[in-house]
Amino acid sequence: MSSLTLAATGDSLITMGVAQSRAPGFQRLVDLIRGHDVAFTNLEVSLHEFRGTPQAASKGIYAIGHPRLIEDLKTMGFNLFSVANNHMMDWGEGGLFATMETLDRAGVVYAGAGHHLEAARSPRYLDTAAGRVALIAVTSTMPPHAPAGEQRPDCQGRPGVNPLRYSETFTVDPAAFEHIVRANRELGLDRRREFLMKLGVEHPDPPGVATAFERRFRAGDEPRVDTEPHPGDLAGNLKWVRDARRQADWVLVSVHAHELLSTAGYDVPADFIPAFCRAAVDAGADLIIGHGPHRLRGVEVYRGKPILYSLGNFIYQPETIRLHPADYYAALRVAPGGTPADTVEARGQLDPVLWESAVATCRFGARGVEDLRLHPVTLGFGLPRTQRGTPALAEPADGRTIVERIAALSPTVRVEWQGEGFGSVHW
Repeated sequence: MSSLTLAATGDSLITMGVAQSRAPGFQRLVDLIRGHDVAFTNLEVSLHEFRGTPQAASKGIYAIGHPRLIEDLKTMGFNLFSVANNHMMDWGEGGLFATMETLDRAGVVYAGAGHHLEAARSPRYLDTAAGRVALIAVTSTMPPHAPAGEQRPDCQGRPGVNPLRYSETFTVDPAAFEHIVRANRELGLDRRREFLMKLGVEHPDPPGVATAFERRFRAGDEPRVDTEPHPGDLAGNLKWVRDARRQADWVLVSVHAHELLSTAGYDVPADFIPAFCRAAVDAGADLIIGHGPHRLRGVEVYRGKPILYSLGNFIYQPETIRLHPADYYAALRVAPGGTPADTVEARGQLDPVLWESAVATCRFGARGVEDLRLHPVTLGFGLPRTQRGTPALAEPADGRTIVERIAALSPTVRVEWQGEGFGSVHW
């Protein structure tokens, strides 16, 4: 087995062609990606001609692009994709199946969704001259209809994405706890829950915990939010990580997660995310690639294995989606008869940090990851909407700022700006 090189990006929400871009730094970025054995991105958009139906619950926009856009991503060098995210089921089963057909015709390897739960969870393999690479892809952020369902001998499973659900418990001071429980009781919401428990679809709370307003609360001295990965989703995914460890030379795990540690801010992941990532490393993962919050998060190295909590947006073109369902216009309060351009104005200006990201490159050798670099990327914030969202390697001043922001979010490793235009990660 020889060494393997990898380039990894965050979210590719692609709705316009990018491969012919003349943006400064774009071609250098493409050359960087093409120069690696494996190039990964999260496909944050379904690719089809409006197959299926727009679902009642979508986490924001209904992300969709033309099937030919997969060729742009291939031209840029990508050969490994995650499809486990909160937008893959925006157009229901029809949209998922059409996207899978698009990817199959393109001959690319993708993981994270399927016709039933085990198909969505199971690894996919990319065979390279350097060796075999496995990918398991999960998402914790998704609308209620999106998770794939398990098959039974007597009943088919449900198509969808590979879920990493989680529980959430809010700790409040004793007086607030009593107030919340009393208000829940006085509004009669506890009687609804009691009825569901009689039906067997709800279960009693553990000692010291009370469910109120469909949230779990407990009394304590310090307000906080505790999250834990769903035991079934954790065990089911770790089973496939262990299997991939025996079937491949290198194992990658993709984690799509918006959830934040509320007491620390949006740039810090909720507790269940590091818990899952470290468990995946314990099970045999060589690298965790995070994305989802549309912004950069920090880097951790656990037992010698890097965890990239979010690489941010790689391609970000939500403003040029060709058609939107009525639900989206209603959510933005756009008047009847509005157009796609009206929805862009209704959303307003997006945060500048959404237009900055990084490409992670690494070399795997006998000791695991032997070199890890972060190449800062800008997406043209401030340009016309037909131009922004296309990535390019950042100019030195912007690049250094981006790398230093990642460094500040990575207290357990050392991230250093290098004059060649990237950040090197040391542990």
